Amino acid sequence: MQPAPGSRSAALYVHWPYCEKRCSYCNFNKYIPRGLDEDAMQRCLVKETATLLKLSGVQRIDSVFFGGGTPSLASPHTVASILEAIAQTTQLPAKAEVTLEANPTSSQASRLAAFRGSLDDTELQLLGRTHSVSEALGTLEEARLLFPGRTSVDLMFGLPAQQVEPWLRQLQELLSLCDDHVSLYQLTVERGTLLFAQIQRGILPSPDPEAAAEMYHDGREVLREAGFRQYEVSNFARNEALSTHNWTYWQGGQYIGVGPGAHGRFVPQRDGGSLREARVQTLEPDNWMKEVLMFGHGTRKRVSLSELELLEEVLALGLRTDIGITHQHWLYFEPHLSLWDVFGESEEVRELRSQGLLLLDHSGLRCSWEGLAVLDTILLRLLLQLQNAWKNRPPPPSRSPSQELPPEAGIHAWTR
Repeated sequence: MQPAPGSRSAALYVHWPYCEKRCSYCNFNKYIPRGLDEDAMQRCLVKETATLLKLSGVQRIDSVFFGGGTPSLASPHTVASILEAIAQTTQLPAKAEVTLEANPTSSQASRLAAFRGSLDDTELQLLGRTHSVSEALGTLEEARLLFPGRTSVDLMFGLPAQQVEPWLRQLQELLSLCDDHVSLYQLTVERGTLLFAQIQRGILPSPDPEAAAEMYHDGREVLREAGFRQYEVSNFARNEALSTHNWTYWQGGQYIGVGPGAHGRFVPQRDGGSLREARVQTLEPDNWMKEVLMFGHGTRKRVSLSELELLEEVLALGLRTDIGITHQHWLYFEPHLSLWDVFGESEEVRELRSQGLLLLDHSGLRCSWEGLAVLDTILLRLLLQLQNAWKNRPPPPSRSPSQELPPEAGIHAWTR
């Protein structure tokens, strides 16, 4: 999991923008295909993959994540072509993690086999999902047969009118059927979605925040008792089945975003760049394809991150994990202002530590089990402290922000 000395590695995200229908809660960049030319989309995804890999100068891709949209609607040949493009442009190790999000109605056993070479019908209908419980469980069973030990399951909570005890029974049933990775995601009601409009018109009740908090608390306990490590706010694993791809995000590593609306964070080394850039690809698929054909990529927006902005991301993402931010990890990004310098004398931090929500010790800075549940509140206070410390710091020597994942930032054993 650790970059070899002198290497520059990254993760790669591929956005497939199409879905069979738009779920009522979803505000992602997705489209219902009308006369889709998949061959053209495939050629553009391959072209942009190669272009951005060359631009970044990365020497190895450790993980590839196909998201969307519904990437399981893409043909296995499209997925294989993108992986081949990666392998032809840079190093793609045989043990690299490759993840494909799947919707049960687009993931028949035959289709899942080709790629290799939620639990309440009422709630699924409320969310506008196209699959039933039986379809979801059937697909889960097929996936586990084809990819033993490597099937991850997402479960949502905090839905309108959802009750705690029935949801916990759903989670228990899921645990009897799933592998070693589970993600719990609280529903966010986004403005502009059908679900938002239904709640505004009184057709559906607003989600109950107290019930959602109870689901999250009790769900964490259920998963812990089942042997799952909560290695991130929403993610749980046992038998060391952590997500390599997402861990790259949380540890401040470089990642390349390919496809309409994809986001990335990397240093465009081949373009003479020395600062990490936040990059966003053109949203609308047809326009994105035109730009890829003209320029080799469809990057619509690129913003160089300042040293403070990069540190804010390191703090916000690192504290989402159970190990938090080690001193060594922090010093990789900021060698002149330690965690002790920033937070050691802070009254805010002292208060959070006394409340048992935050730890700052020889290992680094991290949330406690209780603190992870209220991370948003903690983070607001810590970001202000970082900004104040940065403003009052002594002038550091001129340097460029870190360009790759720190050598110590592999997937760690759990230590408290």
